[in-house]
Amino acid sequence: MFFEDLNPECEIGANCHYVKLGSFHIVIDAGMSPREIGLNALPNFSEIPDGSLDFIIATHCHLDHIGAIPILLRNHPKARLLVTPQSRVLMPVLLENSYVVMKHQRKELGIREYPLFEKHEIERLGEYFFEMKYGVRRTFRKDEDQIDIEFFDAGHVAGAGGVMLEYKHRRIFFSGDILFRRQRILQAGKWPEKKIDALVMETTRGATERTEQKQVEAEIERLILTIQYTLRRGGSVLIPTFAFGRTQEVLTILHEAVRAKKIDKKTPIVCSGLGLAIVDTFDEISQKYPSLQFRKSVLKDLGVIPLNRMKFLQPGEEPSKPTIFVISSGMMVENTPSYNIAACLLGNAKNSFCFVGYCDPETPGGQLLASSTGGNFLFSALHYSTPIRAAVERFDLSGHADREELLQAAIRLDPRVIVLSHGNEESRNWFYDELTYNAPHIHVLNPAVLTPYQI
Repeated sequence: MFFEDLNPECEIGANCHYVKLGSFHIVIDAGMSPREIGLNALPNFSEIPDGSLDFIIATHCHLDHIGAIPILLRNHPKARLLVTPQSRVLMPVLLENSYVVMKHQRKELGIREYPLFEKHEIERLGEYFFEMKYGVRRTFRKDEDQIDIEFFDAGHVAGAGGVMLEYKHRRIFFSGDILFRRQRILQAGKWPEKKIDALVMETTRGATERTEQKQVEAEIERLILTIQYTLRRGGSVLIPTFAFGRTQEVLTILHEAVRAKKIDKKTPIVCSGLGLAIVDTFDEISQKYPSLQFRKSVLKDLGVIPLNRMKFLQPGEEPSKPTIFVISSGMMVENTPSYNIAACLLGNAKNSFCFVGYCDPETPGGQLLASSTGGNFLFSALHYSTPIRAAVERFDLSGHADREELLQAAIRLDPRVIVLSHGNEESRNWFYDELTYNAPHIHVLNPAVLTPYQI
């Protein structure tokens, strides 16, 4: 197998793998970096000869995996876009939101190359889609060559899948982003039980140790207690969430807490636009596919208020009454709703910030988590600085598998080769060290970016 990581940085973002098996040319994911802007956010597609791709395979619909697909398709009009049925519904919704955001950024920030793709390119995706249901192996032929491809439910978010490629009796499994535990709204992910030759594995949480005190149910209980305490003292709660997946999971957790009378049902709960738009899509999907269990009646039960119906708050201005904000972005990226609301709440000691997912250290959310209470925090996009007085806490509710369980799953699968991907340098180094120590018979590759390998 020819393999090349086209993400120009060793980080989470712009996820993209270029693979050649015999005459087949394949790209696994084509994402956009959440912390870069303009063309710098893209994978290096120049490594792929124009018109050569047979397949573009999307493991799931987070933008760091699909954000650049319309751009890639321009030079590969004959490629088939392999997706799960859930991702086929979700992808246009996520990409259209990205398009709208880029249009705003062109106007507000003067980024001249935005938007990087046009609306008609999203509308044309239907010409490329090829649906792949979980657990159904499909054979594709090209002249005298053939390849088998199969998706496995990865948990993580709706429609997420690991991908098995089988060529000439060799099996290569791409994990995608994987979560082995059941969530409130999704079944647990799983890996194939059959013998494989190579595993290309995500390493997102390689630098994060889960202690006994941070088991998921205990973390959920701690989150609810934090919300209770904050509301009692007259404060508001900001829960920065990814609009796709984390928002709906957190709303379900809050729904359980309100039904159990742990949170007053009269407490205002505010969500931002995309998170609400995806709720309608989730409701549609959940009626067809039982692996997703989320209905939009949750919003009605909670009395969720769209953020755009609230009075616009200026930095340092508090809401009129204690409120729970479940809004994106999860990393509090500049010029997003969570970034703007954070500027309103951070200077008041009554308030709490509850981070429930991964935060890149270089994003505003990551910088805030690393900052000390009492110091100043600069909201540079708003030209506003405030002392950090609100409580800032991290809750371990990640949609990614813990490093220890991912390590054990990889060892149990016992491939000849493991390729580390989708993680920063520290995370990949942890997996490299642990795998080489615990399974010395497995060849572990920590690939350099934009470097071709024969595996």
